[in-house]
Amino acid sequence: MKTKQILLAVLFLGLIFTGCNSGTQTSSNPDDAVETEEHHHADLSEMLKLNHGEKWMVNDEMKPYVIKASELLNTYIENGGTDYAGLARQMKEQNNLLIKSCTMEGESHDELHKWLHPHIELVTALETAKDETEANKLIAELKESFETYNEYFQ
Repeated sequence: MKTKQILLAVLFLGLIFTGCNSGTQTSSNPDDAVETEEHHHADLSEMLKLNHGEKWMVNDEMKPYVIKASELLNTYIENGGTDYAGLARQMKEQNNLLIKSCTMEGESHDELHKWLHPHIELVTALETAKDETEANKLIAELKESFETYNEYFQ
């Protein structure tokens, strides 16, 4: 079961890197693939930054999925929800739609991915949380993640 979850997570993360119009080139050389993978991980570990003191613009077609996921989380918290796996599935669907709608390019796209990658990891962890204590910790982190999104993106 764990192997299947890991495989799904890897496939999902692969979708992130290929789902957007990132303009990356593919190569049949295995050494190039390793270098590209390392490059992406290095980019994701960097801290988010503002666009010369201003928030980054997110394409209008992408915003509804972030807003809906945030609303799902807030409603869950306000109603004292207990089906954290169900919440995670709903949020995962919003993430999938967000990725499918991605048409961003350039630095704003890169900055969004710096936020999105850890956010997706939190949703994935919530889906497989062992108990309510772990789930509540992840829910608090997801709330912070949306606060970060609102601090850096509009």
